[in-house]
Amino acid sequence: MGARVYVACVAVGALGCLAPLPGVRVPWWAVVLLAVLYAGCEQITRCRIVGHRAPRGMGSFFPVLLAGAFLLPPPVAALVAVPGALIARVEQRPRWLRRVWRAAQLVLAVWAASRVHRALGGRDTVVDPDFPNALLPAGAAVLAFCAVLTVLDGGILALAERVPWRGAWRGLLPRSLAPVAVHGLAGLMMAVLWRSPYGPVAALLVLLPMYVSCWVFAQYHRERAAHQATIRALVQAVDIKDGYTRGHSERVGQASMMIARELGMDDERTEVLRFAGILHDVGKLGVPTRLLRKDGPLTPEERRVIELHPEYGHEMVRGISFLGEARAAVLHHHERLDGSGYPCGLVGSQIPEFARVVAVADAFDAMTSTRSYRRARPVAAALAELERCAGAQFDPVMVGALGRALGRYGWHPTVTAEPSLADPAAADPCGNVSPPRSSGADRAVEQADAGRAGSGRVEPEQGDGRKADAAGRRVP
Repeated sequence: MGARVYVACVAVGALGCLAPLPGVRVPWWAVVLLAVLYAGCEQITRCRIVGHRAPRGMGSFFPVLLAGAFLLPPPVAALVAVPGALIARVEQRPRWLRRVWRAAQLVLAVWAASRVHRALGGRDTVVDPDFPNALLPAGAAVLAFCAVLTVLDGGILALAERVPWRGAWRGLLPRSLAPVAVHGLAGLMMAVLWRSPYGPVAALLVLLPMYVSCWVFAQYHRERAAHQATIRALVQAVDIKDGYTRGHSERVGQASMMIARELGMDDERTEVLRFAGILHDVGKLGVPTRLLRKDGPLTPEERRVIELHPEYGHEMVRGISFLGEARAAVLHHHERLDGSGYPCGLVGSQIPEFARVVAVADAFDAMTSTRSYRRARPVAAALAELERCAGAQFDPVMVGALGRALGRYGWHPTVTAEPSLADPAAADPCGNVSPPRSSGADRAVEQADAGRAGSGRVEPEQGDGRKADAAGRRVP
């Protein structure tokens, strides 16, 4: 309901921007030409030159709208966006509401860009081109265009997608400013050529590079989709083999990303760190299934086999170049600052930064997730345990970053796996579900990380809340 009211308010604002139209001399031929051009561009779903589908919503034809903002009065320029937005392809319902939202959003953005451009004398620089002087009003107009889109997008994310208000606008402006600036430069070139002796036909030639950018962006989009598919395939393989910890990888990736953002990492490193969290246990694919699904405690020899999973994982991902620093995190996420971890016994700063982040995220999710052999700890208790072990087992900087991130955004721990999903054999044909099996391997990894009770390290708990030593024996 709140999102619909928000859209209605934005639509009313857009109508207000168009209200002065009756009192403005409108060059209808220019409006119609630009509107048809923009609407046609919105309908293009394939880059004809290269034959590849262009990702929807990438804004490749903002130059047409910005050219209108540079050429026409604000209410007239805003009108250019309406037809294309109202007939644009929309896949999600309610389609009519999404079209109205898009039209209103673009009307406000184009109106603001045109208003800023005219206020700074941009109209004269287009009529009598003086490029050094023309760039300032054009740049300010592009900034206004981008800022309006960002503000409106953040609001709809908070209301419709339930994104926390504090984070709804985070990163939107930096991510969109650079590409919109390129579109603005193309729009300025269109406007200058439009006013030149060569006329509108020459201005249309500026769109040719947009097809090239469409192809480049489509290539990037497909490469990114392939990366995501690779990650999903590996994680699904781990979940199928060790279904008891289903969902753990995704949650570790989420917690790792929260830490990364709190540390101020850029978007690219944050994304790679998320991959590291998701793939940290991919080496379980190299561990015999009978060990992963064994009931009861493991023998010392079996535990040593389980502890090889970081090395197996590193071997699996070492050839995937886009993972970058994530590969080191897969190998070293069980290292400890005091050197008692595995597989290499690294000490302090020898442990890669990504591995120190994933170690904290992994332990946090393990403690806040319900397993059949112990109950989940409250978030506050898990954080307190991490802080207690900071300096010996975990990096205090990473623990502090996780605490601050959780204070801002919270955490919603879930049961690691539904019995019927974790172990399909646990459900009989009549739908009766048997109690979930304990994963001996899962306990072994936690216990290997924990050491003996009283060692000052994170210790797993049995179902009755008592501690367990490294051999899995209950202790008071």
